Amino acid sequence: MNERMPTICLVAGEESGDQLGSELIRSLNETLEGSVRYCGVGGERMTGLGLTSFFPMSDVSVMGISAVLARLPLIVRRVYQTVDAVIAAEPDVLVIIDSPDFTHSVAKRVRKRAPHIPIVGYVSPSVWAWRPGRAKKMSAYVDELLALLPFEPAVQERLGGPPTHYVGHPLSESASVLRPSEGERRSLKEQSRVMLVLPGSRRGEVDRLLGVFGETVARIKQDFPETEFVLPAVAHLEDRIRKGISDWPVQPKVVVGLDAKRAAFRRAHAALAASGTVSLELALAGVPMVVAYKIDWFFRRMIELNRIFKFSNLNSFVLPNIILGTKAVPEFLDDQVKSEILASNLKELMSDGSERADQIAEFKRLEKVMRLPDGHSQSGEAAKVVLGTMNIGPS
Repeated sequence: MNERMPTICLVAGEESGDQLGSELIRSLNETLEGSVRYCGVGGERMTGLGLTSFFPMSDVSVMGISAVLARLPLIVRRVYQTVDAVIAAEPDVLVIIDSPDFTHSVAKRVRKRAPHIPIVGYVSPSVWAWRPGRAKKMSAYVDELLALLPFEPAVQERLGGPPTHYVGHPLSESASVLRPSEGERRSLKEQSRVMLVLPGSRRGEVDRLLGVFGETVARIKQDFPETEFVLPAVAHLEDRIRKGISDWPVQPKVVVGLDAKRAAFRRAHAALAASGTVSLELALAGVPMVVAYKIDWFFRRMIELNRIFKFSNLNSFVLPNIILGTKAVPEFLDDQVKSEILASNLKELMSDGSERADQIAEFKRLEKVMRLPDGHSQSGEAAKVVLGTMNIGPS
């Protein structure tokens, strides 16, 4: 009688999850040597590595309240379709990858109907920022949780969440391509400076920040006339950004694509950025920054209702500051987001002074805090937990 081939279901809901899932599959294959069946929901990367997707991931990969509402009936159908297909596949483990509105809806229903299937959550929801009660609720349907940030296991434990393992952040593994080789980032003594302008990757935040960012750029240009301003834009917002900056008195160079973005990071001396993962990218690239954010109406209402930022230990909205427990990066919210304030702080970073040196020193400490042991990879650490849950391979 032939031994049954292990089956792993992986369910992702957006591009970043497809990337994480594909790297996880690569690491699992190194141990299982291809003797495994993959099914679930994934994009081009995961399906290219052999995953049979129940339907196109694009059906559930939507952003923004209006877009979600417009496609809600289809998304709901896809949730139930996924649950049925997972149970029919009888997998040795179900791995849900980020996109909690979709993937956790699947996991809850799978746990209720097939409680014997182990469930691994890949990417800890930000319970440290808002809705901390989610942690304890997760423990009912997630057996093991994989965290991308080093402080998250302790937070989950404190809040009664599932057993959580820090497996590293994907940006840590790509840090080398963000850092300059010799000669790429010129010395400040040469006067010629490069400043990045990063207004965000979502339409709403771009719309809220472009105006004040343009005013800030103009102020910096007055004090540092030789500065080159570079704006790395996400492809789906390129046209919107180009239109939004058309009346700026100082025009930045707009670049699109991952390679162009990384090249800009390697040349940059400072950055003005919206809050988000980009702050972690900048820190790992060694680029001092000022971070700004304007909250949309929905989250502002949540704050008023005391349902967001409820976790009392959170005193920052900038990832490097949260990880390090410091205020290394100047951050400004809502009414503080004024061009004169942003420019004043950026000017300190455009010169070779203590503010710039202090940030760079903290970024080096950040790298050490986030680093995995030598020879360990993020996807490899994630694969170990998944294999351990399946009771095969190394634990």
